[in-house]
Amino acid sequence: MTWSSVSFSPLDTLWLCLALCFLVAFIIHKASTQLPVVNRKSTLFILFQDLIRYGKTKQKLNRSKWLTVFDVPKRWFWHFYAISVCWNVFLLLLSFNCMHQLQPYPSWLTGMMEILAGVPVFDGHAPQLSTVLVQLLLCVHSLRRLLECLFVSVFSDGSMHLVQYLFGLGYYIVLGLTLLCSDKMARGPSTHLYQLDWMQTAGFLLFIAASLVQHQSMVLLAGLRKGKSGRVETLAHRVPEGGWFELVSCPHYFAELLIYISLGFVLGRFSVTWWFVILYVLFNQALAGQLCHDLYVSKYDSYPKHRRAFIPFVL
Repeated sequence: MTWSSVSFSPLDTLWLCLALCFLVAFIIHKASTQLPVVNRKSTLFILFQDLIRYGKTKQKLNRSKWLTVFDVPKRWFWHFYAISVCWNVFLLLLSFNCMHQLQPYPSWLTGMMEILAGVPVFDGHAPQLSTVLVQLLLCVHSLRRLLECLFVSVFSDGSMHLVQYLFGLGYYIVLGLTLLCSDKMARGPSTHLYQLDWMQTAGFLLFIAASLVQHQSMVLLAGLRKGKSGRVETLAHRVPEGGWFELVSCPHYFAELLIYISLGFVLGRFSVTWWFVILYVLFNQALAGQLCHDLYVSKYDSYPKHRRAFIPFVL
């Protein structure tokens, strides 16, 4: 889908609405710091905070007991990546089969894509190589994050809302379908390996660099709770230092945004759908980063003044 198209698909509308929802949530959160204390104790305000916070940013939220019924452990984050690995590897194998064996996608999958695209999308052609490469990178990213959750990260007793959990379970399923729909709505012949251009090469390099930054950040965060022996010694929160933490409070969130931008470059074509996905990731990670940054600033008097929340020197 390109800007020359007159209308958006249901999938475009979905990602755009999600992006705008998180933008509005970000704006409301920033504006809420100026609200009188009495308003910040209202049920509506507490419910809003309960829905946007998780982990350490939620621990000091003064909630009614009935709201805790909807809490699930934050350590269940690994469920998201486990589902992503299983689902997106499955879609990747179907794409490989379609490319090399010329086997069409299953009818149930084609039906789902047609609903999301809003038009008949199955025309018999194999997926473009660039789409398959992005599918592969998405699987690599999901597998790395799964391994980090299981073997690197040290989770406390923090929680997240059931709505956030259910949203996360469905997120990577829709993301995988988004790639397939974007491919089917693309124009032009399939790209061959020797036809990859400088933009796609830059996308690969950016993906590797951003993944390394994110992994380093996760290791540094985990190290705050481990001793020299590598064993967990505390679950307390401390000020992160080193790496890109010297520039922003949440470099792992910034790296996540860069990873999605890199996937857009690897696609090798302008896809409105995928850039709506990037817009969603931008506002989603900006909100999460701002919440963490606000916590650090309020909790530690000596917290570095030059650090931004999410994007170095900008936000």
